[in-house]
Amino acid sequence: MEDSVVQFPRALAVVATAVTALVAVAVPASAHGRTEPGPTTGPCQYTPTPDEPAARPVPLPRGPRHTPDKGTVPVVLHTNLGPISLVLDRAAAPCTVQSFVHLARHRFYDRTICHRLTAYPTLKVLQCGDPSGTGEGGPGYRYRDELPTDLPPAPTDPTGVRRLYARGVLAMANAGPDTNGSQFFLVFGDSALRPNYTIFGTVTARGLTTLDRVAAGGIAPTPEDPAPVDGAPALRTEIRKAHLHR
Repeated sequence: MEDSVVQFPRALAVVATAVTALVAVAVPASAHGRTEPGPTTGPCQYTPTPDEPAARPVPLPRGPRHTPDKGTVPVVLHTNLGPISLVLDRAAAPCTVQSFVHLARHRFYDRTICHRLTAYPTLKVLQCGDPSGTGEGGPGYRYRDELPTDLPPAPTDPTGVRRLYARGVLAMANAGPDTNGSQFFLVFGDSALRPNYTIFGTVTARGLTTLDRVAAGGIAPTPEDPAPVDGAPALRTEIRKAHLHR
């Protein structure tokens, strides 16, 4: 099973064997002669992606030199199928948590759908975070990876290359190195992936109850694939509000 199934998809019904990475390019001047804002100066280097504009208008996050790296942030994704409670871990991924909190505060995730459910034997995830609902949208910026270094080998991978992304993990989707944006995935069953995806928190037991409900509904069939294992959830899953608990 290819790891690319949790990268930004270009088509939901097809699992690509390779996904073209977003390419960092020189930031061009606008048509009116104004220069687009550059990367933030802190360690997170939030960098505008003018070739990949925001799916919903949102400013760059603050990039303080001392990005908060201690403590946790409780978040509840209030969905039409029930709450998905999360705990963000600043120590594990301070830049990722900083970005997620920023997007939630700007209501970037409100009134969006979780556009992709994957249910392979070795990969079980729900992917969310794109206001366009296509799997191609993001916040108009990217930032660096904060990859895990201590994941155990996946028991299902005899090569030892893939690592265990355990049930309840919350991680960032991406399209290659250092292309994190707004899309994230929630693991509802132990999965085997290369350790190329930033883990920035966990789904609580209460949240897993809702996640299991989505997974149990299966994946919406298409004329081309009446029994898909990757595609839009059959139970439409809408994030009505991403609520930060202070």
